Amino acid sequence: MALAFSLAGSLLLSGLLSVGASAQQQDPAATQEKSRPRQTNPQTTPSPRPSPKKEDDVTLQDDEVVRVETDLTNILFTAVDKQKRFVTTIKQEDIGITEDGQPQQVFTFARQTDLPLSLAILVDTSISEERTLPIEKAAASSFVDAVIRPDKDEAAVVSFTGEATLEQSLTGNASRVRRALDGVQFVPPSGYIGNGQIAGTPPISGTNQSVQGSTAIWDAIWVTSDEVLSQTSDKTRRAIILLTDGQDTSSHKHMDEAIDRALKNDAVIYAIGIGDEYYDGINKGALRKISERTGGRAFFPENETELRAAFEQIQLELRSQYLIAYTPTNRNKDGSFRKVQIEIVNPELRRQNLRLTYRQGYFAKTKSK
Repeated sequence: MALAFSLAGSLLLSGLLSVGASAQQQDPAATQEKSRPRQTNPQTTPSPRPSPKKEDDVTLQDDEVVRVETDLTNILFTAVDKQKRFVTTIKQEDIGITEDGQPQQVFTFARQTDLPLSLAILVDTSISEERTLPIEKAAASSFVDAVIRPDKDEAAVVSFTGEATLEQSLTGNASRVRRALDGVQFVPPSGYIGNGQIAGTPPISGTNQSVQGSTAIWDAIWVTSDEVLSQTSDKTRRAIILLTDGQDTSSHKHMDEAIDRALKNDAVIYAIGIGDEYYDGINKGALRKISERTGGRAFFPENETELRAAFEQIQLELRSQYLIAYTPTNRNKDGSFRKVQIEIVNPELRRQNLRLTYRQGYFAKTKSK
């Protein structure tokens, strides 16, 4: 049985993220934690203690990062031409950036091709994914092999139905990530007989069964951003790779809340819309929204070849980005949302109708931070 844990400040989502078997392997304190009652009051929830890790379970550390408090805002973007090829020749004078409609002076402009990555792979294991899950796992494993660089990048695996389970915490060990993906399984609800059919009457106290038969996508994104990616160095590129059909049926959080939580933790979302056509189809609108608003993209593969191509495109995009840094003209530390817009100002490049992808805004710092 998965061990449930919650972090301080998780509010309604305390306990929605459970620790799976793969993640417990590198947490010797897990068995001790099982005897502790779950805390639901955010003010009384104890802060988690660092878990000891095995020598081969490499994660990125903050010890080597020099943190300097600045007012700079960093925005990453990619540029793609009509043939969907990445454009790598853009210069600082070719672009302009505004915040809430006000032009901003660029402090730094540079290509980012070697930025460390902190990734979370979210896998929907609800009924609608039963038949597509094997190829999803295989394609995701190939992606991990291609992307993760030892001692530089890290990845976590989270599966979800009505609740999220941490199958593998962040690690730079690609083999651990592959094993976690291989261990992700479809868990049928009570009375499930296959082909989407449930026979009989669920038990009266069937909370767990109703959770297994539901899908809480927005909760999974919220808790992954808040409890997994927020723990990484702020010098890494944080991204969520979401495998789902986009049909949310049971989240406590709304889609906009999930987007805001991802933005606050600088996490970009790449959604891969995939599922069994027997059910309600793919909610393309929802998946495009959560991806584009966080600076990612949505893909809708129709076969295994296109699925693997989507992962390859994500890999290329993560390695083909530009960084813009500027000091906002609005110096107020009020925690408000600031809308950002980047545009091509070079007339020749404008005629090429390049497509720019970036997060559409950020939340300003507050005085307490």
